[in-house]
Amino acid sequence: QVQLVESGGGSVQAGGSLRLSCAASGAPSNAACLGWFRQGPGKEREGVAGIDSDDGITYADPVKGRFTISRDNAKNELYLQMNSLKPEDTGMYYCAANPKCGPVRTGFPWLIVAKSVFRYWGQGTQVTVSS
Repeated sequence: QVQLVESGGGSVQAGGSLRLSCAASGAPSNAACLGWFRQGPGKEREGVAGIDSDDGITYADPVKGRFTISRDNAKNELYLQMNSLKPEDTGMYYCAANPKCGPVRTGFPWLIVAKSVFRYWGQGTQVTVSS
């Protein structure tokens, strides 16, 4: 079992920054693959960024160049640095984990697959970006 607790959400103006954190407890091997997902008002949950067990990283197109995912294995924490925030980034942000995953590679819809198969999910942290 893995428990995930997100923090760091809040309200910012467009152009601002936030850093989300996700603390994982439980067997680290169950959280070898990690990702951030979000769900905006009236929208389906979508992948934002992911990191595989070999630290391969992938981003959704809308956040490339603005968001950075990272992990600290010693602390069992996952982070999402979000810069140049836009109103369309508003939503609930979720951390998710899974013991196994395919490697990040070009042409493979890693975030779409992860959303369907990841076993462990946090409760989410709200991000609101005003224009």
